[in-house]
Amino acid sequence: MKVILLNDVKKVGKKDEIVEVSDGYAKNFLIKQNLAVVCSNDALDKLNKQKEDEKNRQIKLKEIAIEYKNKLEKDEFVFYVKSDKGKVFNSISTKQLAEEMEKKGYKIDKRKIIDNHPITTLGYNNIKIELYKDVIGVIKVLLKEKL
Repeated sequence: MKVILLNDVKKVGKKDEIVEVSDGYAKNFLIKQNLAVVCSNDALDKLNKQKEDEKNRQIKLKEIAIEYKNKLEKDEFVFYVKSDKGKVFNSISTKQLAEEMEKKGYKIDKRKIIDNHPITTLGYNNIKIELYKDVIGVIKVLLKEKL
């Protein structure tokens, strides 16, 4: 019997896949547990509509991420650190960078910062941030010597 999976089922398939399983397994387990529905024209139409809606939603999210990236790349984040003759005594972590970005109105999770090494160089540093799948923004972080 052909069924459309509503959730991931171990050793059977992933969500929204059409799979062939035995009649008893489909009726007694998959359909009863609401893990699958019988593959019919109505179910296929519903599945196609859901896939189209999800595709449109992903496109909108990517457009929003690109706008956010353009806005983020125009801004600059400045930190004052203790240093002696160009040697920085403390570094800027991804947590501190995320907090500074939030102060300026950007809500970015610190785990989205790709360059997750501490920033220890005076001057401008370019840091990459993943805003969405394939949308990577580069922000300017300026470390200045604290007087």
